[in-house]
Amino acid sequence: MNLLATWLFQSVGGFNLSSLTSIAPLVLMFVAFYFLLIVPNQRKQKTWAAMLAALKSGDRVTTNGGLRGTILQVKDDTVTLRLPPDGLKVEVVKSAIATVTTDEPAK
Repeated sequence: MNLLATWLFQSVGGFNLSSLTSIAPLVLMFVAFYFLLIVPNQRKQKTWAAMLAALKSGDRVTTNGGLRGTILQVKDDTVTLRLPPDGLKVEVVKSAIATVTTDEPAK
């Protein structure tokens, strides 16, 4: 903090306006990165977490590995899927589910 204070008060007369104008682009860049990168990522995480919380038996899902199946059972942190065409049952972690592909009626 002392380094920042000495940088802002470089001159003997007190506050130096040129030091403020040199730090302003850094602050603006941080604000731009926050609104362009961090906020949309937080929104995406919230919608993904809500999607995982709403999983139920009968939903058709796609995993991050590309497996497509129908949910048979939902546990705390795992989901049992039935994979076509042979009806193979696979247990996957909830966080591996990328999307729910259940056909929803048009609103």
